[in-house]
Formats: sequence, structure tokens, C-alpha cells
Amino acid sequence: MPGPGAYWYGEEEKDAVMEVMESGYLFRYGSENDPKFLHKVSTLESEFASYCGANHALATSSGTSSLLVSLIALDLKPGDEVIVPAYTFVATYSTCIFAGLVPVLTEIDESLSMDPEDIEHRITPRTKAIIPVHMLGNPCNMDRIMEIARKHNLKVLEDSCQATGASYKGRKVGTIGDIGAFSLNVFKTINSGDGGLVVTNDQKLYETAFGVHDQGHKPNRFGVEVGARSVLGLNFRMNEITGAAGLAQLRKLDQIVAVLREKKNKLKSLISGAEGFKFRVLNDPEGDAATLCTIVFDTRELAVKVSKALGSKTIDQSGWHVYANMEHVLGHLKEVGQPHTKGSYPKTDDILSRSMNISIGVVDGGLGAGWGININSTDAEIEAAAKQFTEVCK
Repeated sequence: MPGPGAYWYGEEEKDAVMEVMESGYLFRYGSENDPKFLHKVSTLESEFASYCGANHALATSSGTSSLLVSLIALDLKPGDEVIVPAYTFVATYSTCIFAGLVPVLTEIDESLSMDPEDIEHRITPRTKAIIPVHMLGNPCNMDRIMEIARKHNLKVLEDSCQATGASYKGRKVGTIGDIGAFSLNVFKTINSGDGGLVVTNDQKLYETAFGVHDQGHKPNRFGVEVGARSVLGLNFRMNEITGAAGLAQLRKLDQIVAVLREKKNKLKSLISGAEGFKFRVLNDPEGDAATLCTIVFDTRELAVKVSKALGSKTIDQSGWHVYANMEHVLGHLKEVGQPHTKGSYPKTDDILSRSMNISIGVVDGGLGAGWGININSTDAEIEAAAKQFTEVCK
């Protein structure tokens, strides 16, 4: 049950990976004069930066490591508070915790992303950053979030891990705040099994993020920089096989998003006449990555009945994407003076209890999107799914 890119794995990915395998050179660094060194990772970085319209891109080992190196690059200090939504994947919280930061949760709205009107209620003198999460491929209300960030002098890390290919008012997600993190996990829009990317327009942030991801080295596209290290780093490097697969997928991204939008629009048009629900709010309908179609029912009872009849579940039951389901995170937050239990965010609890995800490109039961269509679904299959949904709603 993967994301849309995995459905489109083909000769391009196979050829790219085999090219690296046959070269026998798998490390991301090498000499330009060595014909065995194909520099797939650095090419992925260059092409992704160009795709996003960003000055810099950095390839990493995962979306989680992209978030972690971004947080450290922002020069946040242990004990600083970071505002995050109550609905997101667990990595948004865990990376804050590993960086010594305190995640402060905020409500979502019916876009299923961070509610800008709740952010300012969570700001304290210790608040230093906001992490808007473009959840389920739907860009956040970045105009309002950036307005609040500027007002309170807060840094902004866009968690774009579920939204590769999405945009907000003509700008690719990840490029609106100070820095953006992406995932190439198998469940994402495009993937290399695992892997991640970071984008920023800030040279200093880029250099610091690069150092954090590779033992303190400064950026060097092909070789390893040797000299004074300005930061402590770890190893979150991407290898050439991963880079080759990711690069082949990136070159399909525009087509993937276009097909997803076409299929999602068709499904929505076919089920829009049914009663008892509405579609979630899209902060930029033209920029939605279209990986999922989220339904918000009028009542919890109807949401449970419909989702169960379709072999799916309501979003509040979708595992490590809902704050109340993250027992290990809740335990940590309690230790730092922020006890949270189910009911702590009533608006979020209400919305998620009445919502279900229909798969369009991301087919993931853990996300509550185990029922629906996929990127390869035919018109007949889309029509059949729409008919089943409307019949169940009746």
C-alpha cells in the first residue's frame, strides 16, 4: 500500500539504479574525473532546488532526518518551544524532542492543518519557531502563518514531507518559510524507498544543515570539504542508489501530480451530490498535491458507519498521526510540564472524529486511507468507487 510514485516505478528507475550498481561506486562523494562516479545525489539536489525555485537543496537519509537537521540549522536552543499541530506524523514531534526542544501543540481547522487563529494563544516568551505541516498534501494557510511569525519574530520550518509537488499561491511548499523538509518515503508522492530533502534560500542555513547532515563538513557537491568545522554533525547522507531512484522519480513529479489532480477532481464531482458531509477546506485548491480526498461528515456517528462499511476508519483512529494516539510522545511531554491526553484539543478531536481519508494516490491504512482509488485507477474504477461511497452514505 504505497504512495503514487511507487505505482509508477518503471524502466527509468531500474536503469538509473543499475547504472549506479554497474559503476560500482555507491558513495555520494567522488571525483569529477572518475567515470565511475555518476553524482546522482548532487544532481538530485540541483534538480530539486530548481523544481522548487529554491537556492539550495540538500539530500538526506529520510524525511525525519530532514526535519532534525533543519531544526538544528535554525539555531534553536534546548528548552525553546516550537509550535506544532495536534495532527501530524510522529516525526514532527520526535525530532523536536531529540533536538532538546519542547513541542507545543495547537489546534487544526477543517483544512486538517494548523489553525492560524489558535497559534497566538500558544505563544510564550520561550516560543522560537513554528512548524506548519502541509498535512495530506494540502498546503497550510501560509499567508496568515507567516504574518504571525513575522509579528513575533519566530522562525518557520515547513514540514512538507507529505506534500512534495504541492504549492501555495504559486510558490512550492517548503520555500515560503525559512527552511523546508521533504520525505522520499515509500508512502509519499515520489519516493526512493526512504530518503529526504531540505530546501532553503538562506546560504547560512544551507551550510549549517549540510554540516549537521555530514559530520560538520561545509557543502561540496562532489568531494568532501576539508578544513575547520563550524558545527558538530552526524551522518544523514544519502547514497548514490537512493539518489538515482529519487532522481528518476523527481523527473515524473509534474506528471504524477497532474494525474492525481485529474482523478481526484473526477471522484469529487461524482460524490459531491451525496449528503451528510463536506470536503475539507483547501487553502489553495490549485496547489493541492491531490494525494488524498478528505471527507468531513456532519456527525461522528455517520463518519463511523460510512468508514466502517467501506472497510476503512475515521482519522482519529489513524495511529501515529494523531496526538492522542502517541503514548510515548505524551509521556515525554508530561515530563516537560505539558500533560496532554485525549480531549486536550477539542476542536482537533471533533474534526478528526468526523473525518475519513479516501485514497487518491497514497494508499495507506495507517493514515486511514486504506479505501479509495490509486493513481492507476481507470475511469470505470473511479466511477465504481464513487457509486459505492454514495450508496453507503445513503
